Amino acid sequence: MKRTKNPEFMFILSVFIFGTLGPFVRNSPVSSGELALYRAILAVVLIGVYLAVTGQKIPFGEIRSSIPLLLISGEAIGFNWVLLFEAYKLTTITAATLSYYFAPVIVTVLSPVLFREKITARQWICFIMSTLGIVLITGFERLSGDRNHILGIAFGLGAACFYAAVILLNKYIRNVDGIHRTLLQFLASIAVMIPYVALTGGVTIGNADARGLIFILIIGIFHTGITYCMYFSSLKELPGQKVAILSYIDPLVAVMISVCILGEELTPMQALGGALILGFTLWNEITPKKREKEEKI
Repeated sequence: MKRTKNPEFMFILSVFIFGTLGPFVRNSPVSSGELALYRAILAVVLIGVYLAVTGQKIPFGEIRSSIPLLLISGEAIGFNWVLLFEAYKLTTITAATLSYYFAPVIVTVLSPVLFREKITARQWICFIMSTLGIVLITGFERLSGDRNHILGIAFGLGAACFYAAVILLNKYIRNVDGIHRTLLQFLASIAVMIPYVALTGGVTIGNADARGLIFILIIGIFHTGITYCMYFSSLKELPGQKVAILSYIDPLVAVMISVCILGEELTPMQALGGALILGFTLWNEITPKKREKEEKI
């Protein structure tokens, strides 16, 4: 397969687009579950077309042993989307996004239990400071008066838990390319979202106006299908350290849109909380040069 042209630019563009998702979710006329279902369907169609055009076939014979985990992780992705969308609707995009970015911290805490990895002093510091960041984002002055804000953060943390589950499950999945993995996971998301939507209000897209339908199409085709193709096409050609750093464009864009375009409130304490989460999570993900050399040997 040909190498991707300008992989760094494609990766930056994809994570930038991910950061613009919040306002489109806010303007969607359907429930979070229904939106997650349509997002998965549209993405599967587009990614399927991409794989067909590029001549990539899914090697089912080679990945057969990983299919159960792919299905479970795909179901987790579906509920991850539902909770994140609810967070966007209940609180500010900044609070929802930064709560969601607590997922790497959850992975760090669970890794010693699941993979017998030792938690280093640096990881403990990152966990404590990121947790403090969540407390600051919650906003002490809003604890008693704004139920939706607290509930939104709770949904964001719930989405982070499901995303952490996806990250951890993916560590057990072998010999499956990123784009193939995503397609199969989205198919599993569709399978679990259909009964979920049926049990939680049913299909209401028939009541949507043209504007609402456009937002749904943008989320499914642009934010998911096209962007995931760019993301995985560029991901495999970039070093891990660069990916870890550039991925933080996503929450930074979301915060800028929340504050500068939507005019949502961001108190100094919340800004400090966001800086703690993003800063210490990034520090935790960047591998020290000494350890990186040891891992390559």
